[in-house]
Amino acid sequence: KSWASTVPPTPGSETLGCLCGCACAILAFAVYKLGVIYQFFHKAESKSPRHGGESVAEVLRSHGVKFVFTLVGGHISPILVACEKLGIRIVDTRHEATAVFAADAVARMSGTVGVAAVTAGPGLTNTVTAVKNAQMAESPLLLIGGAAATLLQGRGALQDIDQLSLFRPLCKFCASVRTVREIVPVLRKAIAVSQSGTPGPVFVEFPIDTLYPYHLVEKEFAVKNAPKGLVGKAIAWYLQNHLNNLFAGAWEPQDTTPLPVQIPTATDQQVQQCVELVSRAKKPVILLGSQATLPPTPAEKIRAALESLGIPCFLGGMARGMLGRDSGLHIRQNRRDALKEADLVILAGTVCDFRLSYGRVLSRRSRIIAVNRDRSQLLKNSDMFWKPTVAIQGDAGSFLLRLSEGLKGHRCPPDWPQSLKEGDLAKEKANREKAAERTERHLNPLRVLHRAEELMAEDSIIVADGGDFVGSAAYIMRPRGPLRWLDPGAFGTLGVGGGFALGAKLCRPESEVWIVYGDGSLGYSVAEFDTFTRHKTPVIALVGNDACWSQISREQVPILGSNVACGLAFTDYHVVADGYGGKGYLIGREEEGRLDEVIGKAQQECRQGRAVLLNVLIGKTNFRDGSISV
Repeated sequence: KSWASTVPPTPGSETLGCLCGCACAILAFAVYKLGVIYQFFHKAESKSPRHGGESVAEVLRSHGVKFVFTLVGGHISPILVACEKLGIRIVDTRHEATAVFAADAVARMSGTVGVAAVTAGPGLTNTVTAVKNAQMAESPLLLIGGAAATLLQGRGALQDIDQLSLFRPLCKFCASVRTVREIVPVLRKAIAVSQSGTPGPVFVEFPIDTLYPYHLVEKEFAVKNAPKGLVGKAIAWYLQNHLNNLFAGAWEPQDTTPLPVQIPTATDQQVQQCVELVSRAKKPVILLGSQATLPPTPAEKIRAALESLGIPCFLGGMARGMLGRDSGLHIRQNRRDALKEADLVILAGTVCDFRLSYGRVLSRRSRIIAVNRDRSQLLKNSDMFWKPTVAIQGDAGSFLLRLSEGLKGHRCPPDWPQSLKEGDLAKEKANREKAAERTERHLNPLRVLHRAEELMAEDSIIVADGGDFVGSAAYIMRPRGPLRWLDPGAFGTLGVGGGFALGAKLCRPESEVWIVYGDGSLGYSVAEFDTFTRHKTPVIALVGNDACWSQISREQVPILGSNVACGLAFTDYHVVADGYGGKGYLIGREEEGRLDEVIGKAQQECRQGRAVLLNVLIGKTNFRDGSISV
């Protein structure tokens, strides 16, 4: 043994060694966080005029994005300018919520991610309702938000709030970009997450110093009257290092193409089990929800699969119109009775929430096949009112195709859909008779809806935004094909009309786009007539004006004895449309005989490039007595 090995350690030497190790670890971590090591290998190009907005635009273009909806703000200007230069159309709206609703509509109709970009602080808080609606409607949507500079966050900068905490409960993925080089990988991941599994919104925050060029950010980093001595030098070094780290490696080539999207699918064993169940069923029914319209399965193939199966279908949400206007398999009325009689029910993207009375409308004698991408939605309320025979966490559209292939040569017994269709026709005949009744004042809303339904073009897209009037429209108006009906979905949000119609018209410029508004819901987005005019996106707004929040009043008055807060006025909304550059028509009882003529004029104006608002004064009926409002 050496002499040194026999000498006991001096007091405190182990502690000192531990402290030195900790200090080295802390220093190494600090060097890493400050990007010092990264900067040895990747330099900041201080003379480059490029900016982070260009990187954002390149990623969006690579992902097939054609539109960015926005309400402009200085925090996001570089993104908007760069997108425009790359041929991405910038569509500015009059409210941030409308921008998100429009992006939601594009996502639903195009199969690509919808994109909205808004400024920091109040620009983002204005989108909260629309983002929550997209979450509950399962729409793949990218929300881009501006933010205060990285060094100024939490220091009282203009419009600086904790935006990530606000959006984490609403979005599948949230991120704040901290350097320019992070823009591409963060956006690629965000878009892939939004489209994978159960689609939904994602949020990416861009501090303003990650978007503007080096020389402009450098000016903002300049320190005036810096303290002298060691402290001053330390501050100057820190600021310069932070600036260089922001832009280090910013313009090195990066892959901007889409990442793989993960979509759950049924197993072969599950599909075979369902094939056997359907083959033995005598009275099967399919309830088709919005999920069935999601990529990758084209709507036309789903329609062909449903027609091959020959099973009567109830269509909801975006699935309305899947079978066309007059299919013998599409059953629109008496759903509760049909479900009680059915021996097999396929819930294809349909959820047992309030819309199915939490599952209570399903018969306990029925075999139930439930298919949904989201496990919580797949089994919602199954512990209380219903129980699936087969529960598949997977894509509803591809499941229906595989089910149809497994049942080739087999069709549902024809007398079953025929009997349901007879009930359908009887109910619709009764509805037409009710539409012919004369109301105490103004026009019968059912008659108005029937005439619009008959006269609208075959390629029409219907946007539903309202309560009572829109609830009636859901029974009367028949979408002509797949992806030709847009409603808010499970959240029941008012105010979607302007944004949904804007997105729909941009996706299908050749189509006639109708917004069915209640007079209450119109107030949320009537200002978007200015947007329709500026961006040459003519639509037709059919407003059922009964000067009342009727869906609420119907229950509030008999139960609580007061109409407080339910009354509106017979406002001249047609004049508002004129003021925004559109064309408005007032339709009261005096114009009832010319209703078809006025609708024809509106269609002609629309074809000539002008947005039209039909302000229809309507009376009261008992058509929707007993409908729920809470």
